[in-house]
Amino acid sequence: MDAPLATPCNIQICEVTCDSFRIMWDMPPEDTARATHFFIDLSRRENRDPNRFKHRDVPTKLVAKAVPLPMAVRGHWFLSPRTDYCVAVQTAVRQPDGDYLVSEWSPVVEFCTGDYAMEHLQQLLDKASGSAGRLLRFSVFYRNQHPEYFDHVRRECGGLMRPALKDSSGSHGSPINGKLSGVFFSCNTEFDTGRPPKDSPYGPLRFQIPAGQLLNPNVCLYFADFYCMYTAYHYVVLVLAPVGTAGDDFCRTRMPRLDLASNPFLTYAAPQRQGEEPVYCHASDVILEVLFTEPVHLDQGGVEQISGHHQLMSQTTANAKKDPSCKVCNISVGR
Repeated sequence: MDAPLATPCNIQICEVTCDSFRIMWDMPPEDTARATHFFIDLSRRENRDPNRFKHRDVPTKLVAKAVPLPMAVRGHWFLSPRTDYCVAVQTAVRQPDGDYLVSEWSPVVEFCTGDYAMEHLQQLLDKASGSAGRLLRFSVFYRNQHPEYFDHVRRECGGLMRPALKDSSGSHGSPINGKLSGVFFSCNTEFDTGRPPKDSPYGPLRFQIPAGQLLNPNVCLYFADFYCMYTAYHYVVLVLAPVGTAGDDFCRTRMPRLDLASNPFLTYAAPQRQGEEPVYCHASDVILEVLFTEPVHLDQGGVEQISGHHQLMSQTTANAKKDPSCKVCNISVGR
């Protein structure tokens, strides 16, 4: 009768990305020599069943031929970015009759997958480019809020709109969610008037600032996200970070940088002749959300009442979850 296999111990997870990881563990040399297969049971932490699956319950786990550790796990499950998982392993020896001699399940180890990598954001960028319409001219960035917000900025912040941490809205794997601070602005205009829309779900007061204050050769433009909220409208999230700032440093290695003069979403065209003004354009057919990573003073623009209705806050994108079934703005990872 074959000697039993020792229970794997000291489970270690390394090289974690949004859709892959490597796993290794300790086992006696004699087990290493005779193990023919590894069973890896992976589940989301919130759905973990305390009763471990048996190896015959095939769809719930990976059955892999024994390989030198650490073992790469990628593409066997559709791993989600920024998600807590728990994992346990068994070692096994395949018997002549096709059955397995298996160890006990290892202790459960928990880990969290990472953000979208540059390659995944490039896939999102490519999809967003296909949805962006023709470029339209605009002259101001704007930000709608309630009167209480602007009162607070004047009284408590010396007139500075300070960067706030990006919420969890949009794609779960966007690297700016919960990590990058900024002040959000819009720049979309109405097709028939060329002006900002009269309505807003964010508040009845609107701060407007000349486009050149935020979009100029001294800033870097980055692509951060593309998503929708179970509607026909799609949102493109861009980051404007002044060159050399902490925001620029954060974005440089995490997100695709866009050419200010030539991209599908937001452009700056320098004057061609003396006396001319720069030309600023935004994409039609998508809603742009522009995160400026530095404080903005109210004195750089003006605050006024919007002429239309203040819509319901339920129509805002605050902490909005992306529609996971949309074929236009979702990408495949782990394949």
